[in-house]
Amino acid sequence: MNATTQATRPALDADQAIGQIAVELPGATAVFRRLKLDFCCGGQLSLRQASADKGLDLQAVMNVLSTLQRPSQLPDTGTPGELIDHILTRFHDVHRQQLPELIRMAHRVEAVHRGNPDVPAGLGDALEAMQQELLTHMHKEEAILFPMLRQGGNSFVSQPIGVMRHEHNDHGAALEHLASLTHDMTPPMGACNTWRALYTGLAQLRDDLIQHIHLENNVLFPPFEAATAGGCGSSGCGCS
Repeated sequence: MNATTQATRPALDADQAIGQIAVELPGATAVFRRLKLDFCCGGQLSLRQASADKGLDLQAVMNVLSTLQRPSQLPDTGTPGELIDHILTRFHDVHRQQLPELIRMAHRVEAVHRGNPDVPAGLGDALEAMQQELLTHMHKEEAILFPMLRQGGNSFVSQPIGVMRHEHNDHGAALEHLASLTHDMTPPMGACNTWRALYTGLAQLRDDLIQHIHLENNVLFPPFEAATAGGCGSSGCGCS
């Protein structure tokens, strides 16, 4: 795959408030929670001060956070195998990291703010269902479809591709449901840092999943579907 310059989020600033980092950098809440850094009630402290108060190595904390700054531009595509490798690392691995923390925050927000009319009731359950569907879908791709594509495809490859396309439509419907529960992922006025971070993370999940589906539907799959159109043109065809 040809390398291109890829945009990332702004560089981390040690003097930025940890509450602001939690809201702006999806995945940071899991890091802060693991390090016992209070980004909600204590979110006004800078990352530098909060790390010092806990006796943490500031550079080590920043190094961990920097791994969450993912490229926002799509790379040039090379061979199908290179594109598959990109999809696995940039999207499959990322979805597996994103969803557990989003589920935890969703249930937390629903429990703590259950009296708020803007609370996203049912969001945690919706995310759990989405997680199960995505894990199953990605496993099918990794175990069946992607190995088939790496080998050049065959006369039957359009069948599993069709299944994946259908499931992509289901993922799109799930994203629409998440948007309906969260006012299009817009937190209400006065929302706490956890609530705001939850919606920032959901917005990234939406953007990532849309890019993921686009790469598969519009870049990876079509050449293999074209090769099998009409029942010929693949190594598995017995017409010749």
